[in-house]
Amino acid sequence: MTFPDPYPPGAGQEGIQPLPNPDFNQPPPAQGYQPADHGYGQAPPNPGFTPAPPVPAGYGYGQYPATAVPQGMYFDQVSGLALPEGTELASVGRRIGAHFLAIPLAIVTLGIGYIIWGLIVWGNGQTPAQQVLGMRCWRPETNRVPGFWYMALREIVGGIVTGILGFITEITSFVLFLTGREHKAIHDYIAGTVVLYDPNKILAS
Repeated sequence: MTFPDPYPPGAGQEGIQPLPNPDFNQPPPAQGYQPADHGYGQAPPNPGFTPAPPVPAGYGYGQYPATAVPQGMYFDQVSGLALPEGTELASVGRRIGAHFLAIPLAIVTLGIGYIIWGLIVWGNGQTPAQQVLGMRCWRPETNRVPGFWYMALREIVGGIVTGILGFITEITSFVLFLTGREHKAIHDYIAGTVVLYDPNKILAS
């Protein structure tokens, strides 16, 4: 005797639905630019943009990092200044030589001749002794040779200020000149100048 199958194929499965496959018929992830995590509130950099390096602290007027030097100039590692190509910061020995050279020049020209000579060359950013030794003043604030009035400020007002207390201010000015990166004496601080060695007269106007 045979009995009917109580569970024929397909019986009782009309209401059964297969579980959805999470990876089936799902749209692929969008392709394209995915911004990196640059921190909260920071937009990603534009493609091809290279940010400028930060400027080191302590740079003042006329002072540049080596990556930001104007055209026609170079970065002087010793002074931290951008100087015209073909020139260099005048050495301590050359500066001292100019100081003592002024004395015989004044004697030879009888004093009045030295004053007239100075009034002429001040317009070129020089003193007579600096002209003889191939030096010239330079203003880093403007990247230009100082004119007549700045040289007058340097030589006249600077000379008066330096001589107010006599020996004390002379020694102070000399110490500042020797120890400073830019070799600036008191009269250089007053006029905002440095002294450059310019053997090929690059700065001649």
